[in-house]
Amino acid sequence: IEQDSCPEYMLKAEECLKQEKERVQHYLHGSTETKLLAEAERELLTRHQQPLLDKEFSGCKVLLRDDKTEDIARMFRLFSRVPSGLVPVSEAFKKHIEREGMSLVKQAEAQASQRKEAAAAPGPAARKDAAGAASTEQVFVRSVLALRDKYIEYVNSCFSNSSLFHMVLKEAFEVFCNRGVGGSSSAELLASFCDNLLKKGSSEKMTDEAIEDVLEKVVRLLIYIQDKDLFAEFYRKKLSRRLLFDKSASDEHERSILTLLKQQFGAQFTSKMEGMLTDLQLARENQHLFQDWLDESSKEVGIDLTVTVLTTGFWPTYKFVELALPQQMVVGVEVFKEFYETRTKHRKLTWIYTLGMCTLNGKFQARDIEMQVSTFQAAVLLLFNDEEKMTFTDMKERLNIPDEDLIRLLHSLSCAKYKILLKEPNSKIIQPTDVFQFNEAMTDKMRRIKVPLPPVDEKKKVVEDVAKDRRYAIDAAVVRTMKSRRVLPHQQLVTEVVQQLSRMFNPDFKVIKKRIEDLITREYLERDPENPNVFRYLA
Repeated sequence: IEQDSCPEYMLKAEECLKQEKERVQHYLHGSTETKLLAEAERELLTRHQQPLLDKEFSGCKVLLRDDKTEDIARMFRLFSRVPSGLVPVSEAFKKHIEREGMSLVKQAEAQASQRKEAAAAPGPAARKDAAGAASTEQVFVRSVLALRDKYIEYVNSCFSNSSLFHMVLKEAFEVFCNRGVGGSSSAELLASFCDNLLKKGSSEKMTDEAIEDVLEKVVRLLIYIQDKDLFAEFYRKKLSRRLLFDKSASDEHERSILTLLKQQFGAQFTSKMEGMLTDLQLARENQHLFQDWLDESSKEVGIDLTVTVLTTGFWPTYKFVELALPQQMVVGVEVFKEFYETRTKHRKLTWIYTLGMCTLNGKFQARDIEMQVSTFQAAVLLLFNDEEKMTFTDMKERLNIPDEDLIRLLHSLSCAKYKILLKEPNSKIIQPTDVFQFNEAMTDKMRRIKVPLPPVDEKKKVVEDVAKDRRYAIDAAVVRTMKSRRVLPHQQLVTEVVQQLSRMFNPDFKVIKKRIEDLITREYLERDPENPNVFRYLA
């Protein structure tokens, strides 16, 4: 044991046990085999197990580090013969995976902080580094997927698909998979990874089969994530953008991942997302019917108008602004309302102009340029068909847009890449006294340009929405439990609620306590008069 390395000792032990078995067959009575081998295993394996596994240059840790699969498989075969022999091996396997995973997290964290520092610095290099931050997160998720593939193969081949090793693999992945990277939670990282994979112009150039394979692996990785409801909300937000702005590369892939998620986490998990895909199909049919109705009724809209009618319950909530539309758009909206009323009398249309897109023809001195802009940007630009110059305050009054939104719009039109409007004074900060005019001298080598709006960080809103949904989920779980049990002590109620909800998220005990108090106030429950730690259900 002192002279031999761990693999050498295991080879000798395996050979020795084989010889003992042969001796029994040749010289001894068959009934002695079990006792004799048990004694030999105790002497050869049990007595020396810990020193053997802990050997500095050849122990279990080193074998796992150097991927010595043959020796690891032999270790499993030998120690599976002795009582509780696999527990120390499984612990070593678990710690090894945790180390590998945490190393990936630290690596991604270091790269993310470097990107942030570079992004804070001025100049083109900063923009390049800021753009690379997303790719760092993509690489991190790819690395975690590869790590899982590697050790699932270990469990299947070296550890004979043992349930013990499947369990420790799951526990090890849960440790580092729930660590955030660069200020983003693991749920958000996975949702962003899927978004990058499924949208048009993705940086991942892969075949359909390869995409399906990766999506399947992502869903399996999601099992280790505690905040599955947070993933669902981030994913739904990104799915809505892909669908509404025609960024989705394939309807087939979109439905495929929803099927995988549904199989793994249940129908409730994907019901809203499936509703979104169905909604969009119905919206396309609705648009065809609108076109036919226009042809038949000889109504004049004046512009090419496409309206996507969505069901409120399926889609994320969007900011509603009562925009004062330019006259060119008002006609189209009124005509569509008239058409929609012929189809249904009991539904109300709410126009979400923040999601609209327009194509405008800009008459510049050099040549005409086609501009792809948002409905809000279009509303601002169309004001300059009638006015030479306009102040910030004038535009705000004419369009009925909140200050923060108008500042974003004017910044995108006068201070960004395409300076469609000239601003006085010429600075990067928008002030209420600033004056704007159309920049006729603007030119670009492209005949068609897309004028982007500065991105809005929606992370905070998603987290708030999820916290709100969790409160409802806790309320429902408490009422459900109390309805079936009628009377329960506080601790048992909390335990049962946690058990019900842990499939989607780990509820906070303080929040559960608050929700129980709220339900008492709303007269769903009451405290037992004799024991305040016991609750009764009020029918």
